[in-house]
Amino acid sequence: MESFNGSNTGSERPHAVLLASPLTGHLIPLAELARRLVEHHSFAVTLVTFSNLSLPAHVLSSCLLPPSVATAVLPSVDMGDIPAADIFQVFLELIRRSAPNLRALVRGISATAGPLAALVVDFFFPEALLVAAELGVPGYVFVPTNLTMLALERRFMELHHVHGLPPGEYRDFPEVVELAEGVSMRREDFPVPYRDPNRLAFPQLLEDTRRYLRADGFLVNTFDKMEPALVEAFRLAAEQRAFPPVFTPGPLVRRSKPEPDVGDQDCLEWLDRQPTGSVVYVSFGSGGSLSLEQTTELVAGLEDSGQRFLWVVRVPDLTAESETATGGNDDDPLAWLPEGFLERTAGRGLAVTAWAPQVRVLPHPATAAFLSHCGWNSTLESVQSGVPMVALPLGAEQRMNAVILEREVGVALRPPAREDGVVVRDEIAAAVKELLMDGEKGRFVRRRAGDMQQEAARASLPEGSSRRALEEVATKWKLACGMEK
Repeated sequence: MESFNGSNTGSERPHAVLLASPLTGHLIPLAELARRLVEHHSFAVTLVTFSNLSLPAHVLSSCLLPPSVATAVLPSVDMGDIPAADIFQVFLELIRRSAPNLRALVRGISATAGPLAALVVDFFFPEALLVAAELGVPGYVFVPTNLTMLALERRFMELHHVHGLPPGEYRDFPEVVELAEGVSMRREDFPVPYRDPNRLAFPQLLEDTRRYLRADGFLVNTFDKMEPALVEAFRLAAEQRAFPPVFTPGPLVRRSKPEPDVGDQDCLEWLDRQPTGSVVYVSFGSGGSLSLEQTTELVAGLEDSGQRFLWVVRVPDLTAESETATGGNDDDPLAWLPEGFLERTAGRGLAVTAWAPQVRVLPHPATAAFLSHCGWNSTLESVQSGVPMVALPLGAEQRMNAVILEREVGVALRPPAREDGVVVRDEIAAAVKELLMDGEKGRFVRRRAGDMQQEAARASLPEGSSRRALEEVATKWKLACGMEK
């Protein structure tokens, strides 16, 4: 195996192997989990990735891993016969074909680096639990998003298993699904693959949910006060042996570097010049792109709101646009903005391309609100900073997240969208002004954001629920490998 960072030696320390997904939003919280296992619970950790799906170097470096976290890359396997567009099939076949290499790595660690306490696999790789079972090692699933997503997976499995459907037959969800007592979700807000049993991915999703039952437990990137009803539902399910135990050690968010990078200075110096609580930060994650029409509506909404803004601009997603769409180029996101917008807003807005130091921007005194795609990492960073949100979800589980944030937690406003999913300028402007100009709904959301910031801080204290959850898991692992009596 190729090792590219760090080392961990000493058989006196229990060892955990963490198998990472190449997706940025999955790697960042898993790396933070690795850090906490090392620094809070005296583990040695190896973070494992794939040669076939390489990670951008800046993502791994941004995780600020301690030197005692080793990193290893599984050798490349032939994937030439798998369509690259079918991400579920890619992940499934990648772990199947890499299983011998993963097995060899885990055995090697057991032989040379001390007792192996656990194999923790990313949510996308439940097939790897077979390796844990073969080697007699506790196998846990890491869920980088929330309990709501895991509850959806559980209901999805129950919908098919309880009714004993024959192979090849699939049930559609009802229009409204109850995930726990008092917690429900409309089918239209589910991630796209779960909405239609005729989609090619549907059988694969179902098989993955079956594999989850092999897990000895789940580690979910949330904290108890964020989703209290689901915490209780999963606790009862574990007591009744209806589902593996679920632990909530979050928020697992990236830490800020001691000093900002040179490239971050422009954003931060601009924020330093703005009045306290006056800026809406606009960003759609590491991979989020708006359609050209939504970009145009967002531009107009920000301008019409009259509020200060810091916007991380990316080239629009032209997939659904006319082939004749013009106005910019792939190298310059700003070229796609309407003519004159940057000049008209120069006194109160800053548009940057591709990147902003989000973990510094959100807690900055000038930042008053976050217009976000509702990716879970961004959500937890916002909650941890006490910043209310304007929810403009894009894909994956982000519509579910937006529902949680608006209806269950109360830290977001979600402007209504047209039937085609586009949120028009008037709705965007109204939501921004509501949060920044002391509207009644805005006051409530800001207050809730402050409350949840305090709850997240409490959960992370030594006696807090998140620290206790990871302590319970760490103790189980140490007992399993004979390191603690």
